[in-house]
Amino acid sequence: MPNPVKVAFLEELSRRFGSPRKLQNSESLFEVGQDAVRLYFRYSKKHPGNRTFFGLRKVDLRSLEGHRGILCFFSDDQREPLFVPFEQFEEVFAGLEPASDGQIKAQVYEQVGGTELYLANAGRFNVESYMGWSYLEALIQPSGTIVPELSHNQVQTLLGGIGVAKGFDIWIPPNDRARLDWTLTHRFNPTNALPSSLLAVKPIAEEVDVIWIDRGGGKPAALYEVEHSTPIYSGLLRFNDVHLSMPSAMLRFGIVSNDVRRALFVRQLDRPTFKASGLREICTFFEYRNVFGWHQRICTGEQDHE
Repeated sequence: MPNPVKVAFLEELSRRFGSPRKLQNSESLFEVGQDAVRLYFRYSKKHPGNRTFFGLRKVDLRSLEGHRGILCFFSDDQREPLFVPFEQFEEVFAGLEPASDGQIKAQVYEQVGGTELYLANAGRFNVESYMGWSYLEALIQPSGTIVPELSHNQVQTLLGGIGVAKGFDIWIPPNDRARLDWTLTHRFNPTNALPSSLLAVKPIAEEVDVIWIDRGGGKPAALYEVEHSTPIYSGLLRFNDVHLSMPSAMLRFGIVSNDVRRALFVRQLDRPTFKASGLREICTFFEYRNVFGWHQRICTGEQDHE
């Protein structure tokens, strides 16, 4: 019996871009559009705890190499489809060994800190800006929208703006505040006080580029380090110190950098010290385009994950 989610996906794909063409030797690979964009459809049921589980066949991933390939993730009652450009993760996939069934295991998490793609033995990656049919349309039928070259302080500004839109108070180091770019987001006033729960690591926390703090509750929710030119390892060490000082705090940690450093993030996070502490399981990679697209979604009034 045909999967109704897959049938609905193909019908919507046909309506928007014309009939897709199924590739030989696969029930999940399709080409669409004049430029023959390749789509790899993956579906998961929703499991207890709102969890999803996907298997990515290594042989199918190889069929995306050298093409404009897109990973398409769908699940029951999913608000929007998720379309992940394969080329941005190709180096990561190349370094992963599949499980005994020939598949690389993946999960998708929709949460307040943004939608994340988890790849087993690699880590977490923010994919919020890849949500929705409008993103796929931009890939297949480019509109000319260009992501600007963002500076360290501009990324801080965008992360602060996203946090405010989500109802958080924002910490940004005082020395950085005069360099925030208010042409990118609505002006906000960073808090002047760190939560008391961070006092044990105050000298470290004060240097974190952006911290989201629960408004009214005074508890940190997420910490972000923008590694524009500085070593990713230094940001991970700072996060590790915070995590070890409050391991039960349910914090989220994010390294923000450019796309070429994604694989470096995976290698650095694979160090034994980060495996032992558990940081590897709760630290996410954000690429500048993820942050820019996420901010655009909020600013243009598109529904965001809460």
